[in-house]
Amino acid sequence: MKLSSIRLCNFRQFYGKTPEIVLAAGNRNTTVIHGNNGAGKTTLLNAFTWVLYNKFTAAFASPDLLINKRAITEANLGTSVDCWVEVYFEHEYKRYQVKRSCFACQDKESRIQYSQSKFFMYVAGEDGRWYIPPEEPTDIIQRILPESLHQYFFFDGERIDRIFRDDAQKGSIAEDTKELLGVKVWDRAIEHLKKVRRLLQDELKEIGDLHVQKLLREEAQLERDRDRLVQRQQKIIQDLSHHAELKQFLNQRLLEFNSAKEFQQVKVQLEAQEQLMRKKLGETRTFVKQLISSRGYAVLLPGAIAQFKILIDNLRSQGELPAGIEQQFVRDLLQRQRCLCGTELIEGTSVYQNVQAWLERAGIANVEEAVLRLETQVQQLEQQGLQFWQEVDRQQANLHQWRSELGRIENQLDEMKQKLRTYPDEEIQQQQRRLDESEEMIRTLTLEQGANGQQIQQLEREIEAKTKQANKHKMKEEKQAIAQRRIQATQDAIARLIEMRSRLERQFRSSLEQRVQEIFSTISFTPYIPRLSANYELTLVENTSGVAVPVAASTGENQILSLSFIGGIIDRVRLWSQKNTVMGPDSSTFPIVMDSPFGSLDETYRRQVAKTIPQLANQLTILATQTQWRGEVEREISDYIGREYVLVYHSPKPDCEEETLERGGIEYSLVRRSPNQFEYTEVVAVPREIGST
Repeated sequence: MKLSSIRLCNFRQFYGKTPEIVLAAGNRNTTVIHGNNGAGKTTLLNAFTWVLYNKFTAAFASPDLLINKRAITEANLGTSVDCWVEVYFEHEYKRYQVKRSCFACQDKESRIQYSQSKFFMYVAGEDGRWYIPPEEPTDIIQRILPESLHQYFFFDGERIDRIFRDDAQKGSIAEDTKELLGVKVWDRAIEHLKKVRRLLQDELKEIGDLHVQKLLREEAQLERDRDRLVQRQQKIIQDLSHHAELKQFLNQRLLEFNSAKEFQQVKVQLEAQEQLMRKKLGETRTFVKQLISSRGYAVLLPGAIAQFKILIDNLRSQGELPAGIEQQFVRDLLQRQRCLCGTELIEGTSVYQNVQAWLERAGIANVEEAVLRLETQVQQLEQQGLQFWQEVDRQQANLHQWRSELGRIENQLDEMKQKLRTYPDEEIQQQQRRLDESEEMIRTLTLEQGANGQQIQQLEREIEAKTKQANKHKMKEEKQAIAQRRIQATQDAIARLIEMRSRLERQFRSSLEQRVQEIFSTISFTPYIPRLSANYELTLVENTSGVAVPVAASTGENQILSLSFIGGIIDRVRLWSQKNTVMGPDSSTFPIVMDSPFGSLDETYRRQVAKTIPQLANQLTILATQTQWRGEVEREISDYIGREYVLVYHSPKPDCEEETLERGGIEYSLVRRSPNQFEYTEVVAVPREIGST
């Protein structure tokens, strides 16, 4: 999972919609968000956990009061106020948008009524359009970064050590670690197989007439739902056509402004390049699928080809595949009673019998001719396997190149749009804003269109299934025998999975323990050694006397141990994913979002952690106060910073003491006097040099 951006609306301190907070990745993988205590750092941390998992950290006070107080106060009675968090992220070359929202309103008695939260997910296709995924969104999140593990990647740095010191948490660490490293996938596989076995047993039950009638009623309702969506799709097509024309008109209007004409021309060119890249990506993906379906079988044949060659070599070495001798030729020799060498062939003699024996051996000459043809075909199959991998590698290289090119084009396109949004001419700004609104509407309609299309397909499948079930009157006897064989195969698979799970668990634990020890040794100056028990409980021992003795770790050492554990997980899962892609979450990239990560550490440990953590994490977001950031932390992390933001807290106190932060020679407000009676926080981006992200 690579986090791309986050945006909030009326979420706690953040009034209205915040600007998009784009998160750094790549070589400069660190995003730093500065803010005073109470400005919203913990709120931002919990925005991630809320939108992804509907969870909050222990330090997040009053989690049931999410909606901004000012927004509710300013709204009319009975008018609902929206609150939402939206996150974009990438995973396995796919882009995802997740959004969780709720609303509240005041009734006549000034009581605030809150709704339940709702969760939405969209996935971008290679064509740039957004679709509702066919799987449950929560299942997708669980597969990428399971909920039970989120506390290790989104955490309060000053409290992370409590996970390992709290007895109530120790048992869950074992389960959480197994989840991430892939051991628990075998448990789930075993449970799924047990469910399959029960389903096979239930499959033998007959479907009664009353059930058939119920199925027909359900089928009719599904058809009505489908027809309603089809009508909506027709309306969306019309609306998309309208907004496409509007977008074309607005782009043309921007070209008419001489001062912004150059920016607009570049933007139009970039948009054309973006469409071309998406088209190439889609065509290449389709080609690869066709290649696999038509020629993929060749990669499965090396074992069979090797066996064929061994078999033929053995037959030749045993003399069972002679060539060029036919049975008629041998009969002619026996009839003339003279061999080619001149020896007489008199019936009953040993010479006669030797020649006669060739009758049977000469009979398989046709077999060798067929073998020769097979050998030629096998050579062609071997060559096809090599050609298949060469073509796959070439197409994968194209995909990688075009994805990189698409990313570059998108970045340049965003820069051009931003220049037009902030252009000194107000009319140009207005045209670009209208264009942004039109593009946002196109995206919204496209999302709905994709979602409706998938719903229609799902309804069609359900209608077909209902029809088949309604036409099915009773089970056939043959299915009973098939079900029994399937049940036996399921039981055999369960036994094998249990054995594989046991072996892999031991291997995982040993590898993880070694990596945690390496990281802890890099950060800590103590001679202590981390140990990981069979239940994945993490402890520190001292071995200076030759005997491992448990030690009572300090708060700082526990924090370092916790960070070492997280770093070890990231490193080992990354390594394991390269070798065993079937195991665990299908990812080798994990983000870390840390709130106040250095507060309880002394200067030496602060420096070592600051030096190590950007190298361990694929992507790092640090939420820190001015005190936590200054000095050795800033010096060690500055080279890794790709994005930087300041949380400006607006205080309603008349006598509030304003405070500033200097970044890049510019003063940014940390605390500012509020223009009204409400407190709220503003997000301000700190500009960085081009290419620094």
